[in-house]
Amino acid sequence: MEKLRQIDELDEKVLECLARDARATYAQIGDEVGLSAPAVKRRVDRLVDEGVIKGFTTVIDSTAMQWTTEAYVQVFCRGNISPEELAAAWEPIHEVVSAATITGQADAILRVMARDVHHLEHALERIRQAGPVDRSESIIVLSQLIDRGHP
Repeated sequence: MEKLRQIDELDEKVLECLARDARATYAQIGDEVGLSAPAVKRRVDRLVDEGVIKGFTTVIDSTAMQWTTEAYVQVFCRGNISPEELAAAWEPIHEVVSAATITGQADAILRVMARDVHHLEHALERIRQAGPVDRSESIIVLSQLIDRGHP
């Protein structure tokens, strides 16, 4: 297993800036953390090379897409299947915004966003067809009480 280098306080500040706004320029980050733009770039490049930063992505507001129906789906699989196989099966399904293996009777839990219940139903059909799913149980969210914005 590859050992990650310890990150220092400046790395943490740079990561906080990128987490808040991944499109911030190296100069903007440098102004905030007290480094030059080239120094920030070197740190970001090193953090990417070392695997601390795993990638950059766009986070789309689901309400802007009118995907306002949210559900948590417990998935029960047939036989043994690796987490990597499950991730590969569900990653192409855009309605699946997160997935995790879990303890208990279910094998995994998915967070799914859709326009409405009809759209959710179609997404659930694709989820079940994508892997060796024996059955699933869905819980539709009525109100989001706390959302700390963590993926």
